[in-house]
Amino acid sequence: METNPRFARQIIYGPVKSRRLGNSLGINLMPGSAKVCSFDCIYCECGLNDNKIGQMPKQDDIKLALKKALEVLKEEKKPLDSITFSGNGEPTLHPDFEAIINSAIALRNQNFPQAKISVLSNSTLIDKPDIFRALSKVDNNILKLDSAIEDTMRIIDQPNRASFTVKWMLKHLKEFEGNLIIQTIFISGEYKGKHFDNTTDEEVTALINAYKEIKPKSIMIYALDRPAPVEKLDKVPLSKLKEIAEKLEREGFEVIVSA
Repeated sequence: METNPRFARQIIYGPVKSRRLGNSLGINLMPGSAKVCSFDCIYCECGLNDNKIGQMPKQDDIKLALKKALEVLKEEKKPLDSITFSGNGEPTLHPDFEAIINSAIALRNQNFPQAKISVLSNSTLIDKPDIFRALSKVDNNILKLDSAIEDTMRIIDQPNRASFTVKWMLKHLKEFEGNLIIQTIFISGEYKGKHFDNTTDEEVTALINAYKEIKPKSIMIYALDRPAPVEKLDKVPLSKLKEIAEKLEREGFEVIVSA
């Protein structure tokens, strides 16, 4: 198995040491040769979207690959904290996502019952009933909210459709009734001539108000850590992250900070 690819070339990769999830076995539901995502985040370690689509792995192949990987880890007595759906893009785009989650839960229960099932999602498909059901079943339902101000969100995340708005996202995030973890990157810089900074008082206040509506179990905040596909992006220092975390904690939120 690969150790820590910037671009996952196969279904299973790792385990890797995750800043937020511990020893994490990655599952890539996207083609090994292309990034497929409904966002085009300017900070994404997989780069910007391109025209290559490729073929997503089949449900049975994913199940078999995970089964083999878990059996090897179990036999070698390797520790495992999380089975994490991430990879080259947005995992909920896979047409069999719910069935894949069901298989992963069953295999986890058989081999590493203490491990968590985690999904890193950009929230773009949470209005779909099957996606909502699947995300509601996992231990760590980690959904992105990078800004509660429309213009900033569109600069940072570059969603691929105009109908995806902060208002739309908040409406559907609230439907999880607190059964979710919010993940927010704090970042500043310039992109296509537009300056942005989601660490300002205005931005943080807007996020706090959004978090209050969503009522997540916890909030993961982090800064740029790996090479980004665009220039003029600034890494927010740990001191600033801690300052923001303190503001959130004063509001009663559980906060996980990763520099």
